[in-house]
Amino acid sequence: MEITRLVLPGPSPTRQDAARLCAQLVLLYEAGADAVVCDARAVTAPGLGAVEALARLRLGARGRGTLTVTGVGPALRGLLHLVGLAELLGEAEQREPPGGVQEGVEPDDLPV
Repeated sequence: MEITRLVLPGPSPTRQDAARLCAQLVLLYEAGADAVVCDARAVTAPGLGAVEALARLRLGARGRGTLTVTGVGPALRGLLHLVGLAELLGEAEQREPPGGVQEGVEPDDLPV
């Protein structure tokens, strides 16, 4: 599996950065990349531009390959959890069990 890196610009990506990164992502997959790792270490003042960039990258990766985000600081991590993009970090969403885990039903559980 070929892993390719894509760097999210900092300190705060813009909408223009999002469009450019999406075009780069498509080119990487077309060139044969199976997995892309997006490095977010430079994002120190995340805002809506960072969220938009990562959301668009996630959409661009669908059906083409895998996309994971590394180097995420606390502020960006919080934003990704807030908007429901925490799966990009390889973490289970809050209140969701990790993949492959089934919840059991206890005899004394109340019916819903």
